[in-house]
Amino acid sequence: MRILHLLNHTTKSNGHVHAAVDLACEQSRLGHAVAIASGGGDFDALLASNGVETFRIDHHRKPATLLKSGWALRRLLRGWRADLVHAHMMTSAVLAWPVCKLAAVPLVTTVHNAFEKSAILMRVGTRVIAVSAAVGASMQQRGIPSAKLRVVLNGTIGSARLAERETQPAALGSPSILFVGGLHPRKGLPDLFAAFEQVHRRHPHAHLYIVGEGPYSETYRDIVAGLFCRDAVHFEGSQWDPFPWMLGADIFVLPSHADPAPLVLSEAREAGCAVVATSVDGIPELLEKGEAGVLVPARDPDALAVALCQLIDEPGAIRDWRARSQRRIDHLRISRVARETFGVYEDAIRQSGRLAGPGVSHSNRTA
Repeated sequence: MRILHLLNHTTKSNGHVHAAVDLACEQSRLGHAVAIASGGGDFDALLASNGVETFRIDHHRKPATLLKSGWALRRLLRGWRADLVHAHMMTSAVLAWPVCKLAAVPLVTTVHNAFEKSAILMRVGTRVIAVSAAVGASMQQRGIPSAKLRVVLNGTIGSARLAERETQPAALGSPSILFVGGLHPRKGLPDLFAAFEQVHRRHPHAHLYIVGEGPYSETYRDIVAGLFCRDAVHFEGSQWDPFPWMLGADIFVLPSHADPAPLVLSEAREAGCAVVATSVDGIPELLEKGEAGVLVPARDPDALAVALCQLIDEPGAIRDWRARSQRRIDHLRISRVARETFGVYEDAIRQSGRLAGPGVSHSNRTA
């Protein structure tokens, strides 16, 4: 099969980019012809080394730019002979829809950020992938027909993007609590700071590590500067590879207010962390409904503090939850994501009445 992925850019520290890059590389490994058309970015060299072609399509939301990009995409579809286009963000989907209609090429869209109002525009796809069952239910409530929707839960284990990462654990103070993610309100950092203030008063040797950057970086540093625990909170900035921090941490925490299916939980579980996270959106699915990680209510610093203290208080609790993080962990492999995604592709191609061009069907390959 010839698959063309379309996304805004290939810059790191964006969950939808990581998911698209992981999928494209795995599809190429399975013997399919794969390309990504985007504004370019950090992962282009990785894509090339994994046999994924890259093309430049400007996604800036200006009418004149999008008109030119539409013509460029039309030429690319004709010249590259894609069997299917897979759009990963709203701009990509809107750009691809008329071009795919004219070219009679099926369009698959993925809803990565269901919390955005514009996510409803992903309904233009022949088939629409939701990255968790929670996202699927949300998008159905917002008007996307169930006949179009398919759920493919996110997973990263075994992806090419993570193949050469550092495996030496970071030297962290113990007990250590780690957050990895963007520094913006959706991730619930103020709740974590309030919870850690309680944890630190009970366990003065505890440390909190924040790996990531974002528009609220300075705001969050200012919040922490006014807390009793400020000397035990470490802002590590954005890291190309946060895995060593995960390997070195006792507890991984994700206090999100909204999170469709965060890839970071797959990585934290692979690192063997004890995990504490809020019970929102796709998080319970990624933690086996609480069997592979402790679930707490969102926007509740007191409940988060209690969960963290229980892990630190009870002898063997962190060790036990590290072991529990490995339950059904193979379900988070990129090979499973690719296999289920190909099922959606074949469904979209059948719906469109189009036959795939020369290539190898996923059903005839082994991972």
